[in-house]
Amino acid sequence: MTLVTRNHVKLTLEGARAVLEAAKRRAEGIHIPLVLAVVDDGGHLLAFERMDGAKPSSITIAIIKAQAAAVRRAPTGPVLTGEQMNLPVSFGLAIASPAQQTPLRGGVPLVVDGQVVGAIGASAGTEEQDLDAARAGAAAIERV
Repeated sequence: MTLVTRNHVKLTLEGARAVLEAAKRRAEGIHIPLVLAVVDDGGHLLAFERMDGAKPSSITIAIIKAQAAAVRRAPTGPVLTGEQMNLPVSFGLAIASPAQQTPLRGGVPLVVDGQVVGAIGASAGTEEQDLDAARAGAAAIERV
């Protein structure tokens, strides 16, 4: 019987900042001011930035996207049934458990050595822009 696990990969503050900076560079490259949040694997905030011009209403959304991606170990977005979005299920899950699900894209888990070490959430652009910047941030940590 195994009572503890060892060699658990953890995201550091320096790593969170690197993810945040990569996402910020992408947002600047597409000329969209975003709100960016990086959390650890338990959904606890490690790094945060609201770029100049980003909507204050997107602060909470970026954090929720990051938390949801971290604790669910999957990107945020609508629940899919085959190729189709299942919006009633997506919205039902979001209402039932807001910290674990959001039907909005833009939350991406951070994976190192096959383990989710955290997540990034981006908000204030379109869902495609948010997801693009979040993926750029996630790519920064996946290269280590």
